Amino acid sequence: MPEHTDFTHELRRHRLAAIVRGSDPKAALGSVLALAEEGVRLIEISLTTPGAEAVIAQAVEEAGTDALIGAGTVVTPQDALRARDAGAQWMVTPALDKGFEHALALGVPVLAGALTPTEAVVAMRSGASAVKLFPASLGGPGYLRALRDPLPDIPFVPVGGVDADAARAYFAAGAVAVGVGSPLLGDAPRGGDLARLRARAREFLTVCAAGAAA
Repeated sequence: MPEHTDFTHELRRHRLAAIVRGSDPKAALGSVLALAEEGVRLIEISLTTPGAEAVIAQAVEEAGTDALIGAGTVVTPQDALRARDAGAQWMVTPALDKGFEHALALGVPVLAGALTPTEAVVAMRSGASAVKLFPASLGGPGYLRALRDPLPDIPFVPVGGVDADAARAYFAAGAVAVGVGSPLLGDAPRGGDLARLRARAREFLTVCAAGAAA
């Protein structure tokens, strides 16, 4: 499991967190492994996926050192324990709730869901590794830019409706990384086309590499 500062470094370095949420555990696992093979380093598996704990455990085993496997949609203390016991190496919360508090208490790096300046500051002061700006689509890159004016040291990761074009705009606005679900995964976690998933992964990785170089 990475340390807090190590995980933040991974976000800054790789700039893409893939969000896998599906209805088919086998397809979800296949999507995770395809992403890892394409070079996506940070992969979140939502606990709303059926059999999520088994998917996380198998993904950690099969991806090995090629990927850091996280658990998403951590809402309750029980969610945090389920994720930890499955082997999740980082956790993602939609809000600053009991799941967030318990994940921190377990010593796991946490990408904490927040929308307002107050929530973002509270998240970081509480021990979050970075702030998941969610739902980012409500304010877009302009809102992120406005947040960063008074809060330049907070590592923001926009999540929600982030396609390749939006990712470019968020990087220009100062995002350290982006979290991407359906614009990247498409229907793959529901048994869809893995070849198209791989192509989209390569596109996003190119966008992220350009953002890092800017």
